[in-house]
Amino acid sequence: MIYSVDVRIEAPVNDTEVTDRVADAVENVFPDAEPVHEDGMLVAEAHALDAFSDVLHEQEILDTARRVFLQNSTDEGFDFSLKKQAAFEGVVNFAVGEPDELGEIDVEVRVREPDVEAFIDYVAPETDEGRPVDPAREYGDRIDPEDAEY
Repeated sequence: MIYSVDVRIEAPVNDTEVTDRVADAVENVFPDAEPVHEDGMLVAEAHALDAFSDVLHEQEILDTARRVFLQNSTDEGFDFSLKKQAAFEGVVNFAVGEPDELGEIDVEVRVREPDVEAFIDYVAPETDEGRPVDPAREYGDRIDPEDAEY
């Protein structure tokens, strides 16, 4: 699938936290992102979610991810938040309910091509008994965001 997306990732860095550990948390679940420190916050941009999708497949949480993405979607994209501590361990744990004391990793995905729902199908396909139904991509099949063809 050819797609065009912009992903913005933000994570607060509190006085009690080590910046490198927060950066590790971001990079563990978004390995294509390179966080930079800006005013008490780590900010990163990416143009692909293939590696993140692989984590969703590995953890077998496609249904949960899909539900979160669709609940937080608009015509332009979707947003979600992740627990920092879980991300530090390389685990995706969606933040719901009360905000975490140290803050969360906030992710904003803006989809230019295709439409938002088709991109959600690509990242977190529908499942039947935990197995993707007609996936738009194969698990582990990553697009290189630096490749001009994509």
